[in-house]
Amino acid sequence: MGVVLQVGEQKITESDLYPLLGQYRLLPQLVKEIIIDQAIAEIECTPEEQQMARNLFYQQNQLTSEEKIQAWLKQQGITREQLEYLSLRELKLEKFKQVTWGNKIEPYFLKIKGKLDRVIYSLIRTKDTGIAQELYFRIQDQENTFEELAKKYSQGPEAQTGGLIGPVELNVPHPTISQMLMGSQPGQLWPPTQIGEWIIIIRLEQRISTPLDQQTQQRILNELFQGWLIAQMQQIVSFLPSTESINP
Repeated sequence: MGVVLQVGEQKITESDLYPLLGQYRLLPQLVKEIIIDQAIAEIECTPEEQQMARNLFYQQNQLTSEEKIQAWLKQQGITREQLEYLSLRELKLEKFKQVTWGNKIEPYFLKIKGKLDRVIYSLIRTKDTGIAQELYFRIQDQENTFEELAKKYSQGPEAQTGGLIGPVELNVPHPTISQMLMGSQPGQLWPPTQIGEWIIIIRLEQRISTPLDQQTQQRILNELFQGWLIAQMQQIVSFLPSTESINP
């Protein structure tokens, strides 16, 4: 078969491509793109939407002149028709997400909202149970502030901030800590709790509710889409092992 790609002295033919894609673990990404193309094939866009998508794509890729367009096409190894398709692909994909999962955003948000809410909390960690108990009672009895004791006794990076951590989403900390914080009221101090090798003391300082704004909606759409894409790869794709191998 004819050469379709040359890298230095190495010439790649059409028959070389499949084993190379497998060798460099690029087949899964190729399959994802094919699944996406199949999914968005019937998605329609208005002329105005198409023009806006083209303008954005050209701007993002700095295709500001015919000379730059031709150089980019050569660099990417694609045709003008493929460029036209690429410029509309993201628009079609976003419309596909909205058509497919737009009505599922709110129910999904209510399901995961607890994990999306952000918290600010204070943490002390030590490996000494006795010290942990003493620190807990000193904070509880207001003999010392949490900040003072965290700076002096905590054995993690939070010591630099007086024990203060956040804001972070509730799905970021260790699962045990997340559960404790989810069931806490601001100001609630938890007694020493063992997590692995550490004994921790935590106190919820503030809970920040996550609104269902445009950013959150887009995040949910992306999560639902990624879940669907993974399921599609598992259900409809069969990789056929190549009998050839390519050596550079």
